[in-house]
Order: sequence, then C-alpha cells, then structure tokens
Amino acid sequence: MKFKEQELKNFAQPLSDTEIEKCKNAIRMVRDAMKETGFIDDSSDIKNFIEDTFTFGTTLRNKNNNREVKLFLQGSFANNTNVRNESDVDIAIILESTFRPKYRNGITGASYGYCTSSDSLKAFKDDVQLALEYKFGDDVERKNKSIKINGNTYRVNTDTVPSMRYKDYSNDYRNDKDNCIKGIVICPDSGGEIINYPELHIQNGKAKNNSTNHMFKKMVRIMKKMRYIMKDYKYESANKVSSFGLESLLWNIPDSVY
Repeated sequence: MKFKEQELKNFAQPLSDTEIEKCKNAIRMVRDAMKETGFIDDSSDIKNFIEDTFTFGTTLRNKNNNREVKLFLQGSFANNTNVRNESDVDIAIILESTFRPKYRNGITGASYGYCTSSDSLKAFKDDVQLALEYKFGDDVERKNKSIKINGNTYRVNTDTVPSMRYKDYSNDYRNDKDNCIKGIVICPDSGGEIINYPELHIQNGKAKNNSTNHMFKKMVRIMKKMRYIMKDYKYESANKVSSFGLESLLWNIPDSVY
C-alpha cells in the first residue's frame, strides 16, 4: 500500500479537544455510578495524575466499608496514541485500600506495618458491576477481564477494568512503604491473574516522546492507522499484531533513528 505525505501527517494528529472532553465525561459517568453506591470524593474536579499526559482521573472512598478507589484513564487515549478507529475509552478502577504485594525473601507485610485484609478482587469486581448496572442497566456487559458500558447517542463505549493495586518491594532494602514499583492485578473470570503497569507504561511513553522530539507518538499513530486500513482491505498480516504490540515495537527503536 502507498500513502501520500499529507495522509501520513493527518494520521499523526493527536487528540482533539473534543476527544479529551469525551474521555473526561467517561470518567465522570463511572465516578457518578460509584457514588450512588456509597462512594464519595473530596473534589468534583477530574485531575491529571501524570503531568503532560492525558491520564485524567479521580479518587473515591467508601464510608461504609473503608474502600479507597482510584479511577483513571489508561490505554491509547491516556497515552495520546489513539486513532479514530479506536472509539472505546479504557478506565482502570483500582482498589487501593487492599493490594497484592511482592516482598524480598524473609520479608513480610508486618515489616512495613501492613495487616491482612479480607477484601478480594472478585468481590470488588462484582460490586463494580452492580454499581454500573444500577446506573446504566442493560447497557452494562461483563467481559472476562473488564466490564463494558455500551455507548449510545450521548455517551461513548467505555471499558472499565476493575483491578487491585500491586506493589513490588523486591528491590527495597529500607522497609520504605513508598519504595516500590506500582502496577495493577487483574483477575479474569476464566481464572488466573494478570499483572500490568499502566502508569509506568504512560510514563515510559512520555519519556520516549520527549527524547525523540515528539516523533515517537506521531509514528505510533501513523502505524496504528495503517494497520486499521490494512484490516479494512483484508490484509491477513494486520490481524497478527496488536496496537500495543506496534507501540512496543516502536518504543524499542533507538531514539537516534527518530
């Protein structure tokens, strides 16, 4: 396939103000659904958790069961690498008050002053589903790893990912609660668990973009758009690579190449 230079420039365009507001509205509607089941927030503002990115979100706490939850935009919209074919907004719903730790040999939670919790990620995912169904009814669809809110004329398709905070203390030798690598744990309904690092992914993308004079994310958007066009034209090879795979491939290219 061949593309004209102007086409490539169009593919490289970042999020518009309309798309940014669309993402913020998706977070607001999930937040409002959670608030109807006992959660409260300290501010009505949608915050930006990582400067110079689109990692918008908010924090909530439940006065009935002491749960603390963080909502934030993740995926291609947060990374500013989405293209128009990607219409779904991804929102992480992270249980912060209970977390999954990883310690060095011989170290336990007691070394950090932590205690065991009876809360579970499965129970949390069930409760998130109930909250969303209470707000959006039959438009809510439980998936293996996420809970989808189907869009309509006034809201976009939104994939929420109920998860639990993951804290890796493997390289901490000070028993410092803040000296950890943070990720999230996802427990698919089919079994097992997945550990992801969405915030680290966003921070790494930001650093790569800065070190390549903002060419990295432009190239990601160009390549992802090409992939969607190839899929439309029934190129089988386009189905063998994911958007995340393309982004990872481009991230591993040396900065000097850009």
